[in-house]
Amino acid sequence: MPFKTKSRPGRAQTPKPQTKAAPVKVARKTAMRKRARPPESKRATSSRDKVNAHRKRMREKGFRLFQMWLPDTSTPEFRAQAHRASLAIANSAEEAEIQAFLDSVSWLNSEDAQALAEREPPPEKWWREPSD
Repeated sequence: MPFKTKSRPGRAQTPKPQTKAAPVKVARKTAMRKRARPPESKRATSSRDKVNAHRKRMREKGFRLFQMWLPDTSTPEFRAQAHRASLAIANSAEEAEIQAFLDSVSWLNSEDAQALAEREPPPEKWWREPSD
């Protein structure tokens, strides 16, 4: 029987027979019986299924999904634009009128907010100050 060799760099050459071995046949039924499948409740759930289930529960509670893109407030470009906008308002002739409008629509300056602040203690500090 003739032998064929393959050259591989850095490896010793070993002779290989040119004839192919007969494929081994495995009965499918035997292989399926040996592999036990977990019960339906124990199977891993895909991320898509988990998200869909969560969305379904939320819709049943009366909510609807709302997604939107927001500016990334951590970028220097956003900070520069916000600073330019605040300077434009501060230097405008209508600055007092704009501030009066903002104060009128702000909940923090409302009577409800003041009444709440008087009857409830301040919240525990859960945020981090920029200087921390």
